[in-house]
Amino acid sequence: MIIRSKAPLRVSFGGGGTDVAPFCENQGGVIIGSTINKYAYCSILPRNDEEIIVHSLDFDMTVKYNTKENFVYDGKLDLVKAALKAMDIKEGCEVYLHCDAPPGSGLGTSSTVTVALLSAMAKWKRIDLDTYRMADLAFGVERIDLGISGGYQDQYATTFGGFNFMEFHGRNNVVVNPLRIHKEIIHELEYNLIMCYTGGVHVSANIIDDQVKNYENQDSFMAMCEVKALAYAMKDELLKGNLNAFGKLLDYSWNSKKRMSNKISNPAIDALYNRAKQDGAIGGKLLGAGGGGFLLIYCPFNARHKVAAGLEDMGGQILDWNFELRGVQSWIVDNYRWDYQSIDIRLPEGEFRFDV
Repeated sequence: MIIRSKAPLRVSFGGGGTDVAPFCENQGGVIIGSTINKYAYCSILPRNDEEIIVHSLDFDMTVKYNTKENFVYDGKLDLVKAALKAMDIKEGCEVYLHCDAPPGSGLGTSSTVTVALLSAMAKWKRIDLDTYRMADLAFGVERIDLGISGGYQDQYATTFGGFNFMEFHGRNNVVVNPLRIHKEIIHELEYNLIMCYTGGVHVSANIIDDQVKNYENQDSFMAMCEVKALAYAMKDELLKGNLNAFGKLLDYSWNSKKRMSNKISNPAIDALYNRAKQDGAIGGKLLGAGGGGFLLIYCPFNARHKVAAGLEDMGGQILDWNFELRGVQSWIVDNYRWDYQSIDIRLPEGEFRFDV
């Protein structure tokens, strides 16, 4: 038996940073975003002993534990240890993990891996977790148990999936509003958006810590308020299908977000973004906390190819992607229930046997 899960990575359009305490607890944070067809995967193979073997295929790393041991957080796949502890796993198993995007890409990879892990474990143990409980459990694993700085959006985005407008007022006070966007609007938005990998990665916790430190700074605080207001405006224009206005709001939001911390952008990212605008892009933003990863660029259809070529000319890598409207999914594979070794087929032309 194999228990498998996949959780979609996310793109945030607006509100990024307002989901981080203390802003979200004092002023209320909002995020508008969606998930895409890039995933974190988890596969669990139960064992008949007390050994837990974890394979990170992306890092080419294997770590072994015993279920009787106390898990020690030492920087070696600590997310897995915290998830095993949170789900109270007492049986041996083999865990395989991999993700379609590298860490620090700005797509919420670590939280998405955490949700994939927890979803597979819940499926294995037949524990029924609704979407809010699953997202909150993942938040607790990352932010509370491991003390990794960050906001709320990633865990909720990958768990719920699709287009959402999320409101954050602190833990246990989160509301996810699914957005009913007409399919033609989604197709057009998808066509006009470009995702470009900048080649750099970031440590989001460091940037988040700097943003939190700047909370008392008046200009940084007003920038957070502007980012929040722009998220509401993006929601309205997206629902109406006014996509050129949506693209312009992305540009406003990116300029506001950069005022929240001087670590959010850098000269290389600014050069890529400015080149895209020179070639006809209307707006865009860096995904995630900042500092590296993926640029999301909105451009009119007739400028799309020129913008993409310009980004590639400057060393950017264009990603082929689509929106994903489903959240985390898990299932069980049981190939051993078939107890035959051959398949016999009778046809007028004769009998055929295939060994399997």
